[in-house]
Amino acid sequence: MSTLRIVAGLLLALVLGSGLIVLGGGEVATVYQALLWGAFGNQEGWDAVLIKACPIILTALAVALPLRLGLFNLGGEGQMAMGGLFATLAGLQMEGVHPVLAIGACTLAGVLGGACWASIAAAMKVARGVNEVISTLLLNYVAATLLSWAVSGPLMAPGAPYPYSAELPDGTWLPSALPGWSAHAGIWLAIGLAVVFQWVYSQGSIGMSARIVSLSPQAARYAGLSPARQTLATFGVAGACAGLTGAFEVLGVKYQLFQGFMGSFGYDGVIAAMLGAAQPAAAALAGIFLAGLKVGANAMQRATGLPVSLVEALQGLIILCITVSAALPTIRFTWARMGARQTKKGLA
Repeated sequence: MSTLRIVAGLLLALVLGSGLIVLGGGEVATVYQALLWGAFGNQEGWDAVLIKACPIILTALAVALPLRLGLFNLGGEGQMAMGGLFATLAGLQMEGVHPVLAIGACTLAGVLGGACWASIAAAMKVARGVNEVISTLLLNYVAATLLSWAVSGPLMAPGAPYPYSAELPDGTWLPSALPGWSAHAGIWLAIGLAVVFQWVYSQGSIGMSARIVSLSPQAARYAGLSPARQTLATFGVAGACAGLTGAFEVLGVKYQLFQGFMGSFGYDGVIAAMLGAAQPAAAALAGIFLAGLKVGANAMQRATGLPVSLVEALQGLIILCITVSAALPTIRFTWARMGARQTKKGLA
């Protein structure tokens, strides 16, 4: 039923989008064909999709894992920034080092950077009960400021016209996902992590423990589980995923660090995690779908000449309709509870 609701939401978005296309003076069939072909109809499209899908999948995992505990990690952008910063600091020291060791060291540095940054919010949650939504959001701004200071000061390349770091040594660059492709091999690790996390949370004690903690922390403590330990561990792993995103963007796409290299991937990951209902594998599929929308929208604009605003509105419609359709049971349940309360008050 959940899958059917998502499909229904997609179809509704396409119908509503058709109205926008007609109002914009385009032909519906031509526009949608350009959208699909531009993203999935050729190697160039798939190459671009994989480049964008990797960071969306990893940041989606950074959101989906805490969601399984009933916690919200909205700090993917800041954790990604710290991952990129740590990976760059390590990479600039890797001149002449064997590529396997260099890539491994830079990747590990990025993972540690993201994990440490996410652990700040988790520690505040456990120690003082600070709302993780507020702390992770505010830490994004702190991370952006630190990143800006680093690329404007100690890491700024000599003679650079604007703040960016020196280019990383060739030995730290990620290999291609496939021969002759621009997409880097990190996409396979991102998909692999999604599969592993899906298996871990659907099988065995880890998934059951997370479910108990999310439903009732008191019952979890009675069963000998520690919600505090679960929170710290989950946020650490989530931050590691986001930090890995930053490392891969530096090592596989940008090859140097600059302010704003994170783009909107941190918030795209939130959307993908919600579309995937906090299921790691479903969030990965949603990440590929969102990447396809971005790539296909650009191709659609080039092929049809539609204005950018119409393309963005169409993307927003698709995401909105799918999100609402997926949340329909929750909305219906909430509405029923409100009705029951009003009935109870009337009888009283």
